Amino acid sequence: MKTVYDFSVKDRKGGEVSLKEYSNEVMLIVNTATKCGFTPQYEELEKLYEKYHAQHFTILDFPCNQFGQQAPGTDEEIHEFCKLNFGTEFPRFKKLKVNGEDADPLYKFLKEQKGFAGWDPAHKLTPILDEILSKEDPDYKEKNDIKWNFTKFLINKKGQVVARFEPTESIDNIAKQIEELL
Repeated sequence: MKTVYDFSVKDRKGGEVSLKEYSNEVMLIVNTATKCGFTPQYEELEKLYEKYHAQHFTILDFPCNQFGQQAPGTDEEIHEFCKLNFGTEFPRFKKLKVNGEDADPLYKFLKEQKGFAGWDPAHKLTPILDEILSKEDPDYKEKNDIKWNFTKFLINKKGQVVARFEPTESIDNIAKQIEELL
């Protein structure tokens, strides 16, 4: 059975990184952007990383510029922004595409494993996202594509995708599921 360990990605300097390096760790794989309404989630993600990292948990950050061009800049500029503004220490990789024909193979796999999980109806940005996406594609909810920045995939210690969280999902709910896997 295929797992995330079957994939390699590029670090922010362009070097090849096998996800086998994260064997036996619980991972949260996130597509991010520095100029997004969800960008403050970097702070919450860093708190998760600090809280659980010693228990074999990591976050893999993949900047993506496909949603409203909200991840401008070079990989190094994005990295510096995140360190300076949010103190992030978790691994950050090269900017990539998560949707379309030229989507990164890792993201094609992640989307095959877990489809759109739905918006949190109580989140203040839910109606805005729904309106934007419905205009582009009235059937967007039926497709597995990544809908926006800060979509997260939870990976167990065997490299299997166990959950997908849309950007409106509460970090507390995500933390509970991380704890169950540690």
